[in-house]
Amino acid sequence: MPRTPVAWPTCHVACLKELASITGFFLLTAIRILAIVIVSVYFVLRLRHIWIIRFRPRDSVKRSPRIDKDSSCSSIEPDPAGPGEDSAQSTKTKTTGINHSLGFHIVMAILFLIPCVILVLFHFRLVMAIHDHFRSLELPLLQTKSSPGLKETFQLYQPIPFAPETSNGGCDVEMILMEHVFGSSYGKPFVGKYFPPSCVFDTVNINFTVTSKGRQFDRLASLYLGDAEVFRTSTAEPTSTGIVWTYIKDLSAYNALWREPQTIIFDLSNIINDVYTGSFNATLTAHFSYQNNVRTADQILPISRMKAASSMASAFSFPSDNTTVSYEIPSSVSRAVIGISACGQSEEEFWWSNVFSQDVDSFDTTVGKLYGYSSFREIQLYIDGVLSGVVWPFPIIFTGGVAPGFWRPIVGTDAFDLRQSEIDISPFLPLLQNGKHHSFEIRVTGLNILPNGSAMLANTVGSYWVVSGNIFLYNDQRPESGDEHSDKNHAVKVNAPFPKFTYTRQLNKNTTGGNDTLEYSITAERVFTASSSKYSWSQNLSFSNHGFFIQQGYSQVNKQLTSGKSTISELEEKGNSNETSFRYPLLVNSTYGETKDSITIDAWMKRGLEIDSSGSFGISLYTMASGPSHLRTSQSGKARYKSVSGSGSGSRSFSWGNTADDYERTHDGKTYSRSVRAVNGEVVYDTSPVHDVLTETRGLGSWGRDSVRSMLGRGPGNF
Repeated sequence: MPRTPVAWPTCHVACLKELASITGFFLLTAIRILAIVIVSVYFVLRLRHIWIIRFRPRDSVKRSPRIDKDSSCSSIEPDPAGPGEDSAQSTKTKTTGINHSLGFHIVMAILFLIPCVILVLFHFRLVMAIHDHFRSLELPLLQTKSSPGLKETFQLYQPIPFAPETSNGGCDVEMILMEHVFGSSYGKPFVGKYFPPSCVFDTVNINFTVTSKGRQFDRLASLYLGDAEVFRTSTAEPTSTGIVWTYIKDLSAYNALWREPQTIIFDLSNIINDVYTGSFNATLTAHFSYQNNVRTADQILPISRMKAASSMASAFSFPSDNTTVSYEIPSSVSRAVIGISACGQSEEEFWWSNVFSQDVDSFDTTVGKLYGYSSFREIQLYIDGVLSGVVWPFPIIFTGGVAPGFWRPIVGTDAFDLRQSEIDISPFLPLLQNGKHHSFEIRVTGLNILPNGSAMLANTVGSYWVVSGNIFLYNDQRPESGDEHSDKNHAVKVNAPFPKFTYTRQLNKNTTGGNDTLEYSITAERVFTASSSKYSWSQNLSFSNHGFFIQQGYSQVNKQLTSGKSTISELEEKGNSNETSFRYPLLVNSTYGETKDSITIDAWMKRGLEIDSSGSFGISLYTMASGPSHLRTSQSGKARYKSVSGSGSGSRSFSWGNTADDYERTHDGKTYSRSVRAVNGEVVYDTSPVHDVLTETRGLGSWGRDSVRSMLGRGPGNF
């Protein structure tokens, strides 16, 4: 069993130095305050003495004895001043002197005490500031102690009720679909049988709850109803004391599948050995109700490997798999939308930081081989070999990516629910409804630089992308003839010019002749339209990525922006038109260093996801809503990771970080927002009143990914 990593060995020297510095500061502050108190007491006593002399009745003032210095003994003589004129003059002089003395001491006391008060206040604030700073340095020293409860991990999203209220005795059924421990489950998915409830339902919510304890990679997971992938998620990396997370999702868009008996397959490929000890204890529960929901698809056809009959997961692995399926589309269909699930893994997980293929060996002697095909990716849909729509993907970052300190307890945007992109293929129905089978294919491509210097689509990528899709078919509810969509009477016009690319790349050498810096940039624009007699589908996309390597590849920064707009229009009179726009800003900076027995990563990031939609037909898989919706979410933070190899106890890893996550979504006339701040694995600020906020944060340890390459896509180690 691996020893639980602790943070003390990595910071005790720095923290002891800081402790000595803070102790000295407090001693100096105490001495200063003591001096202030002594001087203040002196002035108070002096003022009191002058006050008594000035304002006490003169008759009650005793004469001061006068000592005859010429005498061998002291003698007391009366004051020579009498009640006459000389005495009055003497009294006036003394009074004037006392007045001057009193005024002088009051002024001096004020001038001295004011800065003293300011100094005390300043020191108080400074002490508190340094105390807080010291607490942040002290955090890695504190161990995450065992506690009765598990640490909650979460993704910011608009929560939905798992079991919404029903009226008039409508359907209200809850059933457990899966209770399973994913231990050594690589290639061994959970397989179960599902039978729909006997009541009439139109809303299906699932509750996916997972607990895990130990050390483990973040893993990709998918839920299938038969051959159709309906939910793609990923796991958080567990801790030695255990974590838990729950995600509730509306899967009503798949009602056509829920209404039929299904083979349920949940794929979560995990490995258990002497190093990776964490299993995932998962429970999947579904709730069925009738909520007078919007219309959903009448038929759903999967674009997948069709492996449910073999009790296997059905997602494709691109580019190794043939990703083509064929179907006959019924003539009764009046609307068709394809949802696509796609994310990069291994060499393609950090595709947004990849370089041109010509530059993959630029820093081979320092950080190893880089990954190629550029930082541009396009997911393509082909129908009968004709490009029918594209997706420019969102740069997902899983919980072990870049620096793991970013992602406790807040995971990356969409990490628990990888949203599907949509391509409306309704304009192609006239070609598809001829009683014949038609092919549907999903591809992923990067970018290549040709020998003549031009940039072209590579028609492939590195290894590998996990892709699947579903065709959502809506039957025509109007009493019209089935041959209305025949390709004999209606043509489809497709306008799909090649994307416009511009790029730069510059490799600079140092004084010894070795490669030192690499700078590159890409911009891309694409327009796509497909139209027939009833529908028009258009896309307008823009992309830019500026990458920069310095320090012989040890430091890298990428600034990327993907944006676009898609529009589906009904061309008939009084037809509707829905538009969806998006922006994916991304800025990531990472630097790693290595010594004989340690590896460090320092990183900061800022990213966002913005979606605006005027509505959709049915429930949109992309906006996760029906009707208009607006989403703004952003994440930013800094993180540090360190891995130390030790004799006899193996390697130990530690990570610290702070993350800010802001989420706002407007749907159905209501706005939900939440802002969370986390430091070193603990929530320190949360606008949600139902979540705990801790005032003391603790250090982090036990990280799944154990190599720089698995976290950054470059450097030593393997995925």
